[in-house]
Amino acid sequence: MDLTDLYRDVIVDHNRNPRNFGKLEHANRTAEGNNPLCGDRLHVFVEVEGDVIRDIRFECKGCAISTASASLMSEAVKGKRLDDVRHLFEEVHDMLTRHDAPVPADLGKLAALSGVRE
Repeated sequence: MDLTDLYRDVIVDHNRNPRNFGKLEHANRTAEGNNPLCGDRLHVFVEVEGDVIRDIRFECKGCAISTASASLMSEAVKGKRLDDVRHLFEEVHDMLTRHDAPVPADLGKLAALSGVRE
């Protein structure tokens, strides 16, 4: 399976069946974002204990890529230390914003988002 097929399959799956979707009542951190150009809106709820993300959920009204991205992100960071999440953010951000950036081997399913930059 090539990266294009992986991209399509993962995005479709996470859009149809988003993981960690919904409000997290015991969140001690939240963040909101919106894209005024397309109307996508995202609200992230996080429970951080010490320096570890214990739980994360999100609510999203947007396109398939927005929903799938939030779903993939929530799976990737749950249970991780904040320093590791920052490093992961840098890798994904670089992959998405630099047309010549390689896809890091350690991204797992997040590698499917490399198709977004296309």
